[in-house]
Amino acid sequence: MTTFPLAAATAALLSALFAPHASAGCSRDITVPVSASGASVIAEGHDIKGIYPDLLRELGRKAGCKFVFTVVPRARQVAMYRIGQADILVPASRTPERDKLGTFVPMIYNRPMLISLAGDRAPIANAQELLARRELRVAVVRGFDYGERYTALTNELAKQGRLFSEVDVSAVARLLHAGAVDLTIIGPTLMSGAIRREPRVQGLQERLRVEPIPELPWKYSGAYVSHALSKEDQRTLLDALDKMSRSPQVMDAYLRHFSADILTDNVRPR
Repeated sequence: MTTFPLAAATAALLSALFAPHASAGCSRDITVPVSASGASVIAEGHDIKGIYPDLLRELGRKAGCKFVFTVVPRARQVAMYRIGQADILVPASRTPERDKLGTFVPMIYNRPMLISLAGDRAPIANAQELLARRELRVAVVRGFDYGERYTALTNELAKQGRLFSEVDVSAVARLLHAGAVDLTIIGPTLMSGAIRREPRVQGLQERLRVEPIPELPWKYSGAYVSHALSKEDQRTLLDALDKMSRSPQVMDAYLRHFSADILTDNVRPR
């Protein structure tokens, strides 16, 4: 008569031990403000998709976490991370300031470049030449940060009165298309993705000239997991993001949006 209760108790224990996600997952919804940014983040009304939202949703299904996305301007997205209102900041370059507030997980290797309309302008070999060419007007996206040398360059351009700071990549593309600025400093995939989704700049992609300069080197881009989360949730997300970043998933996501020749000069796997 005692066999059945014992067997039932054993079965219940084994079920608890080996049930999928029995002790995994996040303790609450994960807040992820995002900014429309080419193919990286695509916002169509309430429909939020693109490389990074799609990757996070896939990660969430495996890790047992629910991500809640909201669309905000890039500068506000960064500010929300700074004050602890964004659990994840993505995509993001690594900076000392952001390191104080969260843990960085590298996901791809990329670099910003000088992008302008093709023409007979003499090439620009470095930042000093760009600063010396005072007739060239430069647009950037407010809230983008590619490191100390990028910040120093854009600060100097601002002092010269040549810098246009815009809310998103589409706005920069429109300025470039209209001839209101001469070049921008941005990742080519961001520009390419924005052009595809902006009817007012169709045909711009074929007219672009892309130039690297040594002051804007290859570096990691990825995701920050905020210290505002509980230690357990941070551990869950960091582990899942690290595993994803070491797999082919991230580059596969890029290849679903871009041909390999577009990625060659500015995006590489981790």
